[in-house]
Amino acid sequence: MASIRELHEQLIKKERSAVEITQEALDRIQVLEPKLHSFLHVTAQQALEQARAVDAKIAAGEKIGLLAGIPIGIKDNMCTKGVPTTCASRILENFVPPYESTVTQKLADAGAVMVGKTNLDEFAMGGSTENSAYQTTANPWDLSRVPGGSSGGSAAAVAAEECVVSLGSDTGGSIRQPASFCGVVGLKPTYGLVSRYGLVAFASSLDQIGPFGRSVEDTAILLNAIAGYDPKDSTSLKVEIPDYAASLKPDLKARSKLRIGIIKETFGEGLDSVVEQAVTKAIDQLQNLGAEIHIISCPNFRYGVPSYYIIAPSEASANLARYDGVKYGYRAPDAENLLSMYTRTRSTGFGAEVKRRIMIGTYALSAGYYDAYYLKAQKVRTLIKQDFEKAFKQVDVLACPTVPTTAFKAGEKNTDPLSMYLLDLMTIPANLAGLPGISVPCGFDNNNLPIGLQLIGKVLREDQLIQVAYAYEQSTTWHLRQPPF
Repeated sequence: MASIRELHEQLIKKERSAVEITQEALDRIQVLEPKLHSFLHVTAQQALEQARAVDAKIAAGEKIGLLAGIPIGIKDNMCTKGVPTTCASRILENFVPPYESTVTQKLADAGAVMVGKTNLDEFAMGGSTENSAYQTTANPWDLSRVPGGSSGGSAAAVAAEECVVSLGSDTGGSIRQPASFCGVVGLKPTYGLVSRYGLVAFASSLDQIGPFGRSVEDTAILLNAIAGYDPKDSTSLKVEIPDYAASLKPDLKARSKLRIGIIKETFGEGLDSVVEQAVTKAIDQLQNLGAEIHIISCPNFRYGVPSYYIIAPSEASANLARYDGVKYGYRAPDAENLLSMYTRTRSTGFGAEVKRRIMIGTYALSAGYYDAYYLKAQKVRTLIKQDFEKAFKQVDVLACPTVPTTAFKAGEKNTDPLSMYLLDLMTIPANLAGLPGISVPCGFDNNNLPIGLQLIGKVLREDQLIQVAYAYEQSTTWHLRQPPF
């Protein structure tokens, strides 16, 4: 499938219609889904209606934007009016939102074509998309392996060309980690740059919606469409949004040298040697493109995982308290009384990972333990943020591996949740500090599995981050490889 700009050119030149492009995506979904399982809901009829509306505008001589007629997948934790939004959980299996999330409304206004809602770990809790209540998504590069998570369905759908771009959400790495595993580009924006209105909450101080694409430019174009202030979201930032895709250059040579810091704590024990080699070569390539390379220390980086797994479950336990069988969603039958209904609904409606995190969070917030756990974790969060602030006084962008390994086999880590949590070691700190981060393909291992390079930027400097990622991407061919599937 072509890029957004290529498809846009084909549309305005009337070489292809939006209906033809959409039908091609829907046909590919129909062929691949029996093995891939990227989508929980395919919205074929709605997609074709949206495509016909774009074709009608073109026929009438109206100007269309870059995203008009472009097939897109939406992670199934973003509310879509009239279309099921399940968060891959039994407790929301019959929930059809009466309203539209801000990001999906913006995409609809831009003329984008939603081909379906993608699979995820239940309530975005997990790193493999194996925690979905409905199906396990496969990695297009090797169907026996996971696509990462929690936005595994969105990443796999883009990698397998079931859609051109997609949206995911990132709480501790849930966009960047699956992007690395699936060999695509994934970007987590600055906290507050993209509205969370209509995103079903996991951990409200960490969640952020972001784009997936097969190229940095496609990802930037999608970010253009969804970024911006939203009065419906109290954490939304009222800032001017630049055109992230307007001035991308294939190198980093400028009047002043761009300084890239290598986070030394992300190299060493626990990092696969093949990942280390690929990321080191990528850093060398950035230097060849005109960047200055500096070694930077973020000593509190290693405390990201333990602090995150106190803060995120604590916020999740509060956010998920609303699912009690009273107002909406699943309700357990044959309950003797109100307490029994609560207990049965939540014990059968939630999966094991969600229940684990609710229990951890409830414990951490309970009387006598709040100061010992939650308050201390928040103090560590501040230390991590201060590490970043010190680092950014010396450099413009930070670089490190996205994930310590390549994609693992399905079922391999199901009995060891701690080893699964440790995969977020390098992505979590950016969430704790509210910083933007992007993962770009930088190599492959001996099993032909993708490896990701993570770049972390200053607050609201997505433009700089995207420029560095674009320059690196254009100097390599990793992003041009396609899965054998």
